[in-house]
Amino acid sequence: QVQLMESGGGLVQPGGSLRLSCVASGNIFGIGAMGWYRQAPGKERELVATISSDDTTNYADSVKGRFTISRDNAKNTVYLQMNSLKSEDTAVYFCNADVRPRWITRWFNYWGQGTQVTVSS
Repeated sequence: QVQLMESGGGLVQPGGSLRLSCVASGNIFGIGAMGWYRQAPGKERELVATISSDDTTNYADSVKGRFTISRDNAKNTVYLQMNSLKSEDTAVYFCNADVRPRWITRWFNYWGQGTQVTVSS
């Protein structure tokens, strides 16, 4: 079935940059909105950024001006470019997407397993 696979997480210093990728694979007819969410220890999962099928973007206030979400429809991939990273950005980052599987007439929402981002000196 459909899977979302994140990559690009790791350890970076404050002020550094990191680029996350998420690839959707499987029996896919189409992909709608895609997004990134994050969850820090002891906190609820929160929205970071979303991008619609027509490239409309939305960002959490905490990341505006620092993070950029983009997508490559030919590669079924969504990216999150993270600049000027702060310790507060430390979290597990999850990919999310609305996907229509082949031969199915409805859309489903999928989550990746997450990738750890740690910002520390």
